[in-house]
Amino acid sequence: QLPLVQSGERLVQTGDSLRLECKGYGLSFESYTLGWFRRPPGKEREFVASITWSGEKTSYADSVKERFTISRDNVERQLFLQMNNLTPDDTAVYYCAAGPHFGPVSSRAREYSSWGQGTQVTVSS
Repeated sequence: QLPLVQSGERLVQTGDSLRLECKGYGLSFESYTLGWFRRPPGKEREFVASITWSGEKTSYADSVKERFTISRDNVERQLFLQMNNLTPDDTAVYYCAAGPHFGPVSSRAREYSSWGQGTQVTVSS
């Protein structure tokens, strides 16, 4: 497993931009498929975005396409989620996650074995 530590709680307004950060502390960070998920208040966890080990392929939930961008820095062992044009519907606890080594992008939470502690993002109207 890959220990993952996320940045702290954020409070923003509608239309704002925000970048979430997640740092991996284990070996072979560069070989993992990585992803972001979120749990809105009172709802189930849902997929947000995924990126392959090389960063060449990405996938997004329809609800965040064109607004969110996932990226990674394998040298610094960091995963990012750039979120633009935020709305109150984006309010959730966001989790970074590490999936299989050298795997494809994936929206299935069960394929991710390591999880960050979560970051509360609140978007006010």
